[in-house]
Order: sequence, then C-alpha cells, then structure tokens
Amino acid sequence: MPQVRVLDEEGNQLGVLATPEALRQAQERGLDLVEIAPTSAPPVCRYLDYGKFKYEAQKKEQDARKRQKTADLKELRCTPKIGDADLQTKIRQAHKFLSGGDRVKFSVKFRGREMTHPEIGRAILDRVVQGLADVAQLERPSLLEGRFLSIQLVALPRQKGQTAPAPGTDEPAVPALEGE
Repeated sequence: MPQVRVLDEEGNQLGVLATPEALRQAQERGLDLVEIAPTSAPPVCRYLDYGKFKYEAQKKEQDARKRQKTADLKELRCTPKIGDADLQTKIRQAHKFLSGGDRVKFSVKFRGREMTHPEIGRAILDRVVQGLADVAQLERPSLLEGRFLSIQLVALPRQKGQTAPAPGTDEPAVPALEGE
C-alpha cells in the first residue's frame, strides 16, 4: 500500500501514513489532501482547502500583474535635413519618454539620394546620444535597416532618492516648495 508523508494546515509533520488513511483524515477535517512534493520518497502531501488555495493564488497573480509596469518602445523619426530647434524638440520628447520608463528608438529616414550620405544621419544620432547622455544609455548602436538608420536608448538606472533632471538643464529637477 502506497504511503505519503503528511503535513497539517499549519505545516506541522503528522508522519508517514497510508494513502487511504491520509485521505480519510483529510475528509474528516473537511479539507483536501494535496501532493506538494511528488518526487521525494515518500511523496509529501498537505491538508488544505484547495479551492481557497487556488483563489488566493489567482488574486496574488492579478495583483502582481496590476502592479507591473511594461516598458514600451517609443519611436521618434526625423530626416537628415532636420533643423537644430526641431532636433532639440525630439530630444526633449525622448527625455520625457525615458523618464516615464519607456525605451526609445530614434530613426533617421533617408529619401532618394540622401542614402549616399549615411554619415549625416550618424552625426544626427550622435547629437541625440550626447543630448540624452545624462538620462539614457545606448541599448543598440546605429543600424542601417533599409532606408532607416536607427539607435535604441534605455533609461539609466536611478539611485534611490534621485530625481530625473529637467529637460534642457544640467541640474536635477527639484520640486517647488509651498509658498514660492
């Protein structure tokens, strides 16, 4: 007759019992006999309310899913003929995305004969990397995919208590005090 090691509701060992005897005791207590370590010799079983156990596990999983933050990939595009002010706007936008915890893909789109000068696109991407050096690091270096030259940036890990710097400044953002 197969035997199992039995634990009660609090986790205390009740010893090794025959399987039918362990099932009978579980029914007397109004609980289920659940196998928790099938590979040990003898297998380990526990008395518990299986429906309640599954319900609590489902609630924990839902709570964990609710609290997790997914990092989206935001893409910003420009052309090799982008102006300085427009590029600064794109850099500020990327800064906002990175502070929000998202990854940023920055792409330069080449049209027609612009493809003959990819170094212009690389120069633009280098300016973007320099502009975001305080908040981001390069995740994937420049890569030419068809008509697009692109890089991926990811936010730098922050130390505890550190705030993200305000866009366009060298100093960290400081919340305004009341009365100012």
